[in-house]
Parts: sequence; structure tokens; C-alpha cells
Amino acid sequence: MKAELFKALAHPARIRALEVLVDGERSVSEMQPLVGIESSHLSQQLAVLRRAGLVSTRRVGTSVVYAISNPAVAELLAAARRVLLDALAHTEDLLADLRAAGE
Repeated sequence: MKAELFKALAHPARIRALEVLVDGERSVSEMQPLVGIESSHLSQQLAVLRRAGLVSTRRVGTSVVYAISNPAVAELLAAARRVLLDALAHTEDLLADLRAAGE
């Protein structure tokens, strides 16, 4: 089940869509300029997230509004960001050490 969860997260557009939804629910037309892909492609990516249970939907008039289905999804995104920032800091430290050794 974890592998399926991470497979659903394994696309930059899906991650970006979730990051946008952390700030609150939105329709595809509201999300499209923030995610930066065509609406039809965004809808497909949101469908993957919905099937994985990461987002929920509700109808508002003729629009479908998406929201993160569980606050733990936002926590997962924040944890991933911390892991990546730590890895980047480690890489920067290694580069600084290499530069210092070359002087």
C-alpha cells in the first residue's frame, strides 16, 4: 500500500497540485496557472490523486472543487521538503569542503 501511495506521488504535476491544495481547496481552473500544465492534463493527474485517496472532491455549481483529503498529506509534503533541504545542505557542505581542499 505504501508503494501505491508513493507511486501516486511520483509525478511533479501531482506533487505541485498537492502543494497548491495545502493552501485550500480549488477548482481545476484555479489550480491550472499555479501548477502550470494544461487543464486536461491537470484533471488526469488529479484523478490519479483522487483514486489514491489523497484528494477529495465536491461539486460547487458546475465546477468540481478539490481538497486534500487528510491533513497528514500536508505533513508528508512538509517532511519531504525537510528531507530534500537536509540533503541539499549536506551537498553544499561537501562542495565547500572540496573547494577548501583545492585552495
